[in-house]
Amino acid sequence: MNRFRHYYSFNRVMLLILDVTLIASAFKFSNIIRYGTTDLQHEYNIFFVLFALVWWIVSGFSNFMFRIDGFFSFDRRLSNIINAFILHAFILASCIVVFNLEELSRLLLLYTYLSTALLIGMSRLVLLLVYRYFTKSDVAHTRYVIVGTGPAAISLHQTLNANDDLGTKFMGFFDDSASELGPYNSKLKGTVDDLKEYCLQHSIDEVYYTLPLNNREQIDDLTEFADDNFVYFRIVPDFSAIVQKDVNMYFYHNIPMISVRREPLEIASNRVMKRLFDVAFSLAVILLIFPIVLPIIALAIRLESKGPIFFKQLRPGKKNRLFVCYKFRTMRVNTQTELQASKNDPRITRIGAFLRKTSLDELPQFFNVLLGDMSVVGPRPNLVSQLDHYSKLISKYKMRHFVTPGITGYAQVSGFRGETKELRLMEKRVEYDVRYMENWSFMMDMKIIFLTVWNMVKGEKNAY
Repeated sequence: MNRFRHYYSFNRVMLLILDVTLIASAFKFSNIIRYGTTDLQHEYNIFFVLFALVWWIVSGFSNFMFRIDGFFSFDRRLSNIINAFILHAFILASCIVVFNLEELSRLLLLYTYLSTALLIGMSRLVLLLVYRYFTKSDVAHTRYVIVGTGPAAISLHQTLNANDDLGTKFMGFFDDSASELGPYNSKLKGTVDDLKEYCLQHSIDEVYYTLPLNNREQIDDLTEFADDNFVYFRIVPDFSAIVQKDVNMYFYHNIPMISVRREPLEIASNRVMKRLFDVAFSLAVILLIFPIVLPIIALAIRLESKGPIFFKQLRPGKKNRLFVCYKFRTMRVNTQTELQASKNDPRITRIGAFLRKTSLDELPQFFNVLLGDMSVVGPRPNLVSQLDHYSKLISKYKMRHFVTPGITGYAQVSGFRGETKELRLMEKRVEYDVRYMENWSFMMDMKIIFLTVWNMVKGEKNAY
């Protein structure tokens, strides 16, 4: 991948220039439809800069927006571009409100947005078709072979073939004791002794070595041959016997290490970015929203039932450390606080039902975020009794406590919120929590926050 790093950097710059050009064209085209001229008014020139700047920020979160190669499936590409436009529209609408740009023509904005989506979407499709044509032609191919025919060799071939890397072409397998290759029998080109002559005759650029690493003499011989003939020689260790899933391999100085799962939040820069966002977001909510809603909610709670405004409860946090979790009280004062709320629960007050439905009961947890006990996004902190119970029944339950719990989470916006009467419901919740941990990105947090706000607006059927 390192040899293509210059390509990706160039690709990002060129696609950004293309996007800005298409956005400018969309503005001109929309202005012709709306006003019959290409000359934009002064405020629309300023708005164009804002529009393009927000697009540059948003598209930077999504690899598809700045990549046209085959590393993502078409469904993933389509999902990414739709998510990018949704987030762009959300941020742009916020900017219009904050900067008091209500005088802008709504019809012109609609034309501009539809034109931009159409032009950028079509440009990505055309570029993708051109790219696929390029990779399937005989132009500028990087030719590679694989030494070995075991599980690691087959897996590597399938991965490289599926990724459809820029201008690469698989030329064949080489092995002294080839096992049954099934559909790949025709791709076996000879033994390891035949490899050198084949590489010279067919101008091979890369050799991937997947055999066991105990034949040091063979590895040294092939390494020397590769160096002398300007061939990249890459060793692909076979860990299938000890690891049955994707792993991360990294180096601590010159010592190779393997992590059995992806852990993006183990990277210090990612944790710092997430924490800075948590602090900024929670402060914004506490300073801007809390002073407005607190008196209203507090009065409504007090008028309906006696008791405190806030409900405090111990919850297990990161690494099972207990912390005091704050919520608006939604139930009548009772002694069954470790009993999960159920549908039509008699303990829940009328105002409590509304607060739960709209997730407003969670607002005080932004103080937990500010204190560092919680994050804006993360696995929801369950009851202490649930920790004791489900840890014995679900093997990966404790894994969700590797990260800081959140006010909202991937499981909640994916339909797994509310009561967990059946074990399978909690298993699905844990599955999504672990998936969040292993695939975390800042863009993913933004998407979850957006979906949470959307669910608050439309109401959550499982919130009770």
